[in-house]
Amino acid sequence: MDRLLPARRIAVRGAARLLAPVAVLPRPLLAALLICAGLLAGCAGPKWVTVRDSPHNPLTDRLKLLSRGGPKPTDRTLMFLRRYDLETYVHNNPNELVHKVQTVIDHDPSPEALAAAAELAYVGGARSDMLVQSQQAFNLYCASVAYSYAYLFNPQFTQFTNPYDPQFRGACDLYNAGLEAALRTVNKQGKLRPGESFSVELKGQQYDIAIEPRNVPWPPGDIKRFEFVSDYQINGLKNVFHTYGLGVPLIAVRKDHPADDPVEKHYAPGLCFPVTAFLRCLPDPTAIAGNTSVDGKCHHKAVLELYDPLQATEVTVADRRVPLESNITTPLAYSLNDPSFATLDQPTTGLLYPDRVKKLAGIYMLEPYQPGKIPVLMIHGLWSSPITWMEMFNDLRGDPDLRSQYQFWFYLYPSGQPFWRSATQLREALADVRRTFDPARQEAALDQMVLVGHSMGGLIANMQIVNSRDDFWHIVSDKPIQLVKADDKTRTALDRTFYFQADPAVRTIITIGTPHRGSYFSNDATRYLAEKLINLPETMTARLAKLRTDNPGFFRDTDMLDAATSLDSLSPEAPILPVLLAAQRPLWIKYHNVVGRLPKDDWTVRLFGDGDGVVPYSSAHLAEADSEITVPAEHDEVHRHPETILHVREILAAHLREVKEEYPEVEVQTARRDALEIK
Repeated sequence: MDRLLPARRIAVRGAARLLAPVAVLPRPLLAALLICAGLLAGCAGPKWVTVRDSPHNPLTDRLKLLSRGGPKPTDRTLMFLRRYDLETYVHNNPNELVHKVQTVIDHDPSPEALAAAAELAYVGGARSDMLVQSQQAFNLYCASVAYSYAYLFNPQFTQFTNPYDPQFRGACDLYNAGLEAALRTVNKQGKLRPGESFSVELKGQQYDIAIEPRNVPWPPGDIKRFEFVSDYQINGLKNVFHTYGLGVPLIAVRKDHPADDPVEKHYAPGLCFPVTAFLRCLPDPTAIAGNTSVDGKCHHKAVLELYDPLQATEVTVADRRVPLESNITTPLAYSLNDPSFATLDQPTTGLLYPDRVKKLAGIYMLEPYQPGKIPVLMIHGLWSSPITWMEMFNDLRGDPDLRSQYQFWFYLYPSGQPFWRSATQLREALADVRRTFDPARQEAALDQMVLVGHSMGGLIANMQIVNSRDDFWHIVSDKPIQLVKADDKTRTALDRTFYFQADPAVRTIITIGTPHRGSYFSNDATRYLAEKLINLPETMTARLAKLRTDNPGFFRDTDMLDAATSLDSLSPEAPILPVLLAAQRPLWIKYHNVVGRLPKDDWTVRLFGDGDGVVPYSSAHLAEADSEITVPAEHDEVHRHPETILHVREILAAHLREVKEEYPEVEVQTARRDALEIK
């Protein structure tokens, strides 16, 4: 229910109590009501990114790039020109002005002269762009990058450059903006790809530039194309994680791959990843002039290095550590905007037609599998999809300590089926991931997994950390399961559903807004609607009917055998809930719980009682949890609430410390937030 607009949530939440009088309506009308609610939910889905009217550029205001009079140098640069009697050349050909400043640099080198040359080259490039003089603009942008690079890294001037001087940050902005402008030209030429190369000629000097990936997570041939982060405005995520330094943030769009690849089935379609492009001059990163070769040109070698900012936050240049400019949120939003990615976002179909989503069910990754990193598996709730986790995922991944040690996975399942069936399928999905990525079971980090479940997803997570013994089978029968008359397929399904062990790879679990004792949203009216509208697979219903027919008097309670829906499984009267609460849990499990609890003066509290509007506090509360917090949020927002995300971050940081202490063979770094405590 977490996709509904606020005004619609009120009506749907109230329907949990108020629909009983209309439960006798004809099925077509009931179907229309629920489908309309689903359409309203779908309308709430955000357009994650939109294209800006003009790319974001930190130089726009400083250099008056969009002003009526066109780009202009700053007062500081004009003062430099006056000192050398060059101000009259400001409106001349930009190449001529830059050449004259180069003459000053040759005779009187200084950081001030380099900064002025970088700025004037960029202004000239912008003016040339306006006049559609593409080649001249490209050359001038590249010159701006070269001068900025020299200002920042020439050891001759290091003692004179002042990082507190706005000119220093200005040089960084000129480097970044000039490089981006140049790369746009390279991209139009189809050469912005790993393994390609291009050349730049600047007043008798030639720069030969090779494009080389450094630590990008995919093979170079996997990159379909690059997009520029600055072209896009984020709408669907509250926080944008942007770091400041040198380089151009890019969106690397990944090529499609065969669906039958066992690895590819765990990667979301339309996947993109962040990249930062950094231009490094070789072998001398300080050179503006070089040796003249037989062709009369001074040749320089340079490398356009491509970095994954999730793995590398800085580079070393001239024995100095330099932070990379990066943006990890916009590539995520761009992925979410991809129409092919939307195939994983079918909450209404997953609720009403579970069989249609079953073929998509499984564990998905939004980044490549990363050996050595601990998985955090997020499990959505009723009428939902993995998209519901994007706010938390974006915030957690924005923490460098966490993203360096954790990889985030998402479980997609059809939410119309009872949660114990989804829990059984999750066990199989986890086993499949392990077989695919670690068949020899050598990855110690995979044995330190964290599960995070929202709403019904918390019950699915809980079923991964308990030992069934005979407890669940005794809900349906006192007779041994071995005596059941059934075909092999049905018997196997029974065994997997009722008999299982706690997954030894799971060490920590976090449940959020979970109806441990059921929800008043699941009542006679809503269960009636679910029975009429949720289309469970006919093969499953037929198999269960035959099981009852072939075993007369064998079962005392068939709730877990009948073709129950997810709403049936969430009823406060569902016999599985108290059994799950009392089930045996291994001592190694750390259990954390988050409860949504609206203020007492909220109208939903007065109408429905203490809780989050869907799950009562008495159902969500767990006295036996290792930690529990209450968050002032309604049910469909509790997992996105800042207090919840902060608490999950603290839990993950504490988990890292515990893993390091108990399992030193798992190479993790202690998070910087050593002072945080779980309360």
